[in-house]
Amino acid sequence: MAAIFSHLTSLRSPDAASFSSLSSSGIHSSRFSGVFAPSPITFRATSQRVSCQATSPAASPPPSVNVNACQKDFLHISDFDKSTLLNILDRAKEVKALIKSGERTYLPFKGKTMAMIFAKPSMRTRVSFETGFYLLGGHAIYLGPDDIQMGKREETRDIARVLSRYNDIIMARVFAHQDILDLAKYATVPVINGLTDYNHPCQIMADALTIIEHVGQLEGTKVVYIGDGNNIVHSWLLLASVIPFHFICACPKGFEPDQETVKKAQGAGVSKIEITNDPKEAVRGADVVYSDVWASMGQKEEAAQRRQVFQGFQVDEELVKIAGQKAYFMHCLPAERGVEVTNGVVEAPNSIVFPQAENRMHAQNAIMLHVMGL
Repeated sequence: MAAIFSHLTSLRSPDAASFSSLSSSGIHSSRFSGVFAPSPITFRATSQRVSCQATSPAASPPPSVNVNACQKDFLHISDFDKSTLLNILDRAKEVKALIKSGERTYLPFKGKTMAMIFAKPSMRTRVSFETGFYLLGGHAIYLGPDDIQMGKREETRDIARVLSRYNDIIMARVFAHQDILDLAKYATVPVINGLTDYNHPCQIMADALTIIEHVGQLEGTKVVYIGDGNNIVHSWLLLASVIPFHFICACPKGFEPDQETVKKAQGAGVSKIEITNDPKEAVRGADVVYSDVWASMGQKEEAAQRRQVFQGFQVDEELVKIAGQKAYFMHCLPAERGVEVTNGVVEAPNSIVFPQAENRMHAQNAIMLHVMGL
């Protein structure tokens, strides 16, 4: 780590030097189960913004791969190619190691501001984005449901253009997916999807980082999701359309993920993708067993009915035993202990739920650095 400090000391300037990615430096990190050992990190003395042409996103969720390493926004994982995604994950590991070392002179966001739009409240999304942006020198502004009512109090296109004149980046956590598409269409600064009803790309990037740290790699692993075919599943499918691994979604009949997204992800021919109604068969030989709440925000009136339908889809000790001793348990949180997962599974030694939650901040830092060209 001394090498890191010597580089940083020589680069302390008002410009804040850019943090070179592993791909550009040619340096690779050592990975082994449960531990990350950072290799030496190199820095560039000058910061170069990525020059991109902003393109209008599609009117509907595009699950197909649109290879563009120079994408202005981070709306869907499949907007990026494999190399770009892996570079972002490598960058996340670099910056994570730096932050955890206690080093506080790497400030690429110094003098920059981020507007955070929350149509949906959240603990992890707000704290991880706000803390991460602050630790790298920036200032984040929280705009809650009562501050901005996109499409109601003010048109989204107007909000996007006004916030772009005040801020260097926008993050939004909204209900309708069209809201994030419209926001990105009219914004002149990068827009990051903090969650929509359709997908949750930042969460899955954090999940991928966690799997790499604990399993050793993402490619070739078997990830089994148990529960509702929701926005988390859609983002797993979009990731599987770019990076090869085995993804299974086990859900009750009638609660499968969006068919078009499944079809296009399978059609990409990158990963083995299965949708099943048998959780016990699905988890056999899994590297990761993943769960989420059965009734997401905006579906709470369906909670009682869903509990009946989802009987047999709880991740309990018996299901984890079928998965095998090597299987890790993951959950995007918040968890309803005793409903979709037992307390014993959350607290078990093979649970990596809390490292997963921490990695939201590190993955998002790397995403912000990428879209801002830093």
